[in-house]
Amino acid sequence: MNRKWLYTLLLSLISVVTLVGCQSKDTAGKDTASNEESEISVITSFLPMYEFTQQVAGDRADVQLMLSNGQDPHQYEPSAKDVAAVNEADVFVYSSEQMEFWVESLLDTVENEELVVARTADGLEHEEHEHEHDHEHEHDDHDHGEADHDTAASISIEGKADHYHTGGEIELTANLSEDVDYDHWHWYQRANADEEWEVISGQGTETLTLEVPEESFEVRAVLYDEDHNTYAESEPIELTIDNHDDHGHGEESDHATEEHDHGDHAESEGSEATETVEIVGLADHYHTGDIVSLAAELEEETDYDHWHWFMREDADQEWEAVPDQMTDHLEYQTTGESFEVRAVLYDEDHNAYAESDPVSVVINDHGHHDPHIWLDPVLAQDQVLIIRDALIEADPDGKEIYEENAENFIEELQALDEDYQTAFEGAENRSFFVQHEAFGYLADRYDLEQVAVGGLSTEVEPSPSRIAEITKLVQEHDVPVIYYQQGANSSIAQTVAEETGTDTAALYDLEVLSDELKEEDLGYIEAMRHNLETLQISIH
Repeated sequence: MNRKWLYTLLLSLISVVTLVGCQSKDTAGKDTASNEESEISVITSFLPMYEFTQQVAGDRADVQLMLSNGQDPHQYEPSAKDVAAVNEADVFVYSSEQMEFWVESLLDTVENEELVVARTADGLEHEEHEHEHDHEHEHDDHDHGEADHDTAASISIEGKADHYHTGGEIELTANLSEDVDYDHWHWYQRANADEEWEVISGQGTETLTLEVPEESFEVRAVLYDEDHNTYAESEPIELTIDNHDDHGHGEESDHATEEHDHGDHAESEGSEATETVEIVGLADHYHTGDIVSLAAELEEETDYDHWHWFMREDADQEWEAVPDQMTDHLEYQTTGESFEVRAVLYDEDHNAYAESDPVSVVINDHGHHDPHIWLDPVLAQDQVLIIRDALIEADPDGKEIYEENAENFIEELQALDEDYQTAFEGAENRSFFVQHEAFGYLADRYDLEQVAVGGLSTEVEPSPSRIAEITKLVQEHDVPVIYYQQGANSSIAQTVAEETGTDTAALYDLEVLSDELKEEDLGYIEAMRHNLETLQISIH
C-alpha cells in the first residue's frame, strides 16, 4: 500500500515538473516572439536614405538597402524579390520620384496595407516652391528671361544663318547696346512659343556655340547683374533646321545618301559581322544639352577604320546614321529624348565587319527638378525628421529611441552645416566646375555657383573640338579644377586636365554605394567633409 502511494506521489511530481517546464517553455517562447515583434523591418531605396534611417533607427529596427553593389538608382528596376521584401516590411523610405522614378510602379504592385511610406522630399521648401537653381536664374527671370526691372539696354543677336543642318555648328554672339561691367550671361532655348524656356548648359558668355540638333528651335540671351537680377535680354530668334528631307546639294547629298545606305546595310547585313564591338564611356544618364562621348573598342586589331554610328529612339524605329560621326569615337549633343546607339565597322567592300550591341543613352532631366536634396546638410535634417516620424508611426513604443537618435544625428548635420558656412564665408571666387550637375542645392545653400561641363566622359578622350570648347570655358572663368563624381580620376580625366591647364578632383554625390566608398569606409558625414575640403580648391 505504501509502495503504491509512493508510486502515485512520484507520478504526480513528474506531472507537476513537466507542466511547469512546459509553461516556462511557452513563456520563453512568447517573450522571444515579443522581442522579435518589437524590431520593425525597414526597406530603404538608396544609400543616403539607408544611412539616414540607420542613424535614426539604431538597433531598434532591421534596416535594409534595396540598391547596393554599385547599382544606379536612375536605371534601377525592382525585382520580384524587392517587391516581396517591401510587402513584408513595416516601413519603406525613399527620397522622391525625380530620383527613384520606379517607386510609383513599385508601390502600385505592393499589397501591404500596413506599410508606412516615408517620402523624404515631402514638405521641403524646394518642393513647395518648385525650387530652381540660382545659376540658371529660372526663379529670377520669370519664365526664363522676363526682365524684372526697367533698363534702357537691349541685346541683339548676330551670326544667325538662314538655316542649319543637323550635326553642324551654331555660333551666335549677343551684343549689348551699351558698355557695362556685367559679364554673367545665360542662353535659353525652347522648341516653340508654347514651351517653357530652358537654360542651355555650359554657355556662360556672350557667345553661344552649339551643335545643330534635329528640330528647329528658339533661343534668347540674358545678361544678369551682380545680384543675379536680369539686366538686359534679347528678343527670341528662331533657328531653322532644314536637312532638305535628307536630299542636300552636291557632296552633302552624296554624303547623306552614303550614310543612309550604310544605315540600311547595317540593318540588313549586321548579322554577318564576325567581330564584336564594345561601347565604352556610357554614363548612367545625361541631361538635355550634354555631350555624349562614346568609344567603340574592337577585340582584335584590324586595318579597317570605316566606322558609322547609328541611333534610334526605340526598338520600333529604324536605325539612322548619326551625321559626321565616322570614326571609332562618337560625340553627340543630346536634344532631350532618350535613344539607343550602336557602332558598326565596315570593310573595304562596305560590308559590316564588326558591330556593337545597342546601348541606351538615358536622358533624365529629373522633371526639371534637382533631386539631390541630401547634399544640402540643412535639407538633410528635414529628411531625417520625416524618417523619424515614419518609424514612430510604425513602432510607437520606440518613440523615445527614435527621437533621441534623430536629435543626435541632426546635431552632427548642424555642425557640418556650420563648417560649410565658415569655410565659404567671405570667399571671392564662388564658382566651381563639375562634370555632372548634382550639387545645385549645395551651391544654393552656401551662395555658390555650379557650372556644368555636361557629359564630359572619364573613359573616352574628348575630340580636339571638345577640348577647345572646354579650354575656352576654363580660360574665361580661370578654373583651377574640374570636379568629377566619385573616383573618376582616370587617365582621361588627367588628359583633360593637361590639355586645359586644370587639375581634377572627386566629389561624392552619394547616389551609388561604390567600391570606393566601401573601401574607404566613408559614411555620409565623412563624404560630405571630403566634399567640403575639395571644394575649397576652387572656392576661396
